[in-house]
Amino acid sequence: MKLAVVQVPPVYLDKAASLERAVELVGQAAAEGCRMIVFPEVWLPGYPSYVWRLKPGAGMLATDTLFARSQANSVDLERDDLAPLREAAAEHGVVVVMGHQEVDGRFSGSTLFNSVAIIDADGRILNNHRKLMPTNPERMVWGFGDGSTLNVVETAVGRVGALICWENYMPLARFALYAQNIDIYLAPTWDSGDTWLATMQHIAREGGCWVVGCATALELSDIPADLPFREELFQEAEGWINPGDAVVYRPFGGCLAGPMRREKGLLTAEIDVAQARASRRKFDVAGHYARPDVFTLEVHRARQVPVRFEG
Repeated sequence: MKLAVVQVPPVYLDKAASLERAVELVGQAAAEGCRMIVFPEVWLPGYPSYVWRLKPGAGMLATDTLFARSQANSVDLERDDLAPLREAAAEHGVVVVMGHQEVDGRFSGSTLFNSVAIIDADGRILNNHRKLMPTNPERMVWGFGDGSTLNVVETAVGRVGALICWENYMPLARFALYAQNIDIYLAPTWDSGDTWLATMQHIAREGGCWVVGCATALELSDIPADLPFREELFQEAEGWINPGDAVVYRPFGGCLAGPMRREKGLLTAEIDVAQARASRRKFDVAGHYARPDVFTLEVHRARQVPVRFEG
């Protein structure tokens, strides 16, 4: 099975234009024979990197202004905002994994979540995972997910699950995916570099699964000139804000493709999905190597809601 990892930036903080670009990229990857296309963390409408750049105590106006633009361009699944992507997946018969910033259209209409949607080859959204724990200043813009989306799902290309960015440093979250017979483990992120790549290799070995890591390759020129506070927040004279580092690791370790660094395009790789289960003969962390008489994990999967209406 051939897969593609997207290392092309979105149209920053522009949901409509970014969706058009995403549909084009899905078509391009499908034309190259890819059956699965993976996008980075909050590719729609773009990772809010400004939260890491604000000066402590001096960035409230900038935060509020940029939050409002980001919120207005977020994905509302209640309005079926991913419909163009679902239609593209069905048209080409491919699995699409999209990292997106989701606005809560069911209850508050305002709170944002860092989410990743797994869209099957028939266009159905099989799972939409919300990041359990936003990291450090990310908590200024994102709410917390819950265990209801901590799922591995059966897709047209195998059993697929995803954790977002530093969720991949959470051993119990990883174990929850390993224990669901995972074939392809996806790690959409904003992180990059040697430490992150070492984590991807470790997960491939620990989980005995294919691992795909991907961040948005972003240059200063990709930040629109009319972005509020652009000069204050993005002071690089030129060059890369994020180098990308898209990568694919084999089950039980070993790099198959990438890392693709400071380059835009599609990273493609041919994988044998069945190798994941076969590799676990030596070490099956949720199977013969587990010790349930000593360790057990309990995952609460009930969806947490702020209000229940009756009648």
